[in-house]
Amino acid sequence: MAISSMTGFARQSGALPDGTGFVWELRSVNGRGLDLRLRLPPGLDPLEAPLREAVGVRFKRGNISATLSLKREEQRPRLTPDPAALEQAIQLVLAVAARIPGCPPPRAEAVLALPGVLRAEAADPAAGEEEARRAVLSRAFALALDDLAAARRGEGEKLAAILATLLDEIAALREVALGEAAAQPAAHRARLRAALAEMLEGERRVPEERLAAEVALLAQKSDVREELDRLGAHLAAARALLAEPGPVGRRLEFLTQEFGRESNTLGAKSASLGLTRIALDLKAALERLREQAANVE
Repeated sequence: MAISSMTGFARQSGALPDGTGFVWELRSVNGRGLDLRLRLPPGLDPLEAPLREAVGVRFKRGNISATLSLKREEQRPRLTPDPAALEQAIQLVLAVAARIPGCPPPRAEAVLALPGVLRAEAADPAAGEEEARRAVLSRAFALALDDLAAARRGEGEKLAAILATLLDEIAALREVALGEAAAQPAAHRARLRAALAEMLEGERRVPEERLAAEVALLAQKSDVREELDRLGAHLAAARALLAEPGPVGRRLEFLTQEFGRESNTLGAKSASLGLTRIALDLKAALERLREQAANVE
């Protein structure tokens, strides 16, 4: 069986060209459609559109949250001299040294240590570096999507086994219902004969033709063969969907509604305690089927 669940988790980590560590975490749960919640650090907004497109290509249903975390290493800022401040400091130091007899020439490190001579260089990455960062993050996101798809397929395999077991249970109940349904006309006849005998108290005999006509009318109203036939067709359709590649969750959910209609009608038309119990067991099995079908992509 090739179905996928909507539940899964994936994680990808790595490092950017500047040494910054990153972690992608993707989580997926059930959803009526496809909804992506993307959490990106400031400055990476241009990544949002292509990442959303990539998710839309891979998945059709599910509430997916994708979070990117960055961990910057502690780095000392790179220092660079301020040309104007350096020139002013040199002139000042030389002028002071010239006024002191025997003063050695000023040392370079002393000049550079003066306030305002050195300043921290801006750490803004160049356009090329920023593109390289985005490319690394996009590749890692694609790998995380692969892992998420694999996780959802793995959950889908477990889900398919559960669904197959439930369909087998429904099929077994249908077979028992077929046997009960075959006995309904005789049950109607006996019930009607007993009711008439009680009302008439033996005063007169009911013609067999009249009795047969009444039984036929009741049997027609309570005939469940059509419901059981449709139930069999729904079972075949559900098994075909489970073997189909690609997202089938919406169609499977719709099919469970059709299952429910047949089981409700079966219970309403029941003329025996046995068939009523089967209808109730069917409803219970169908409720479990509906719950599991809601997990299918």
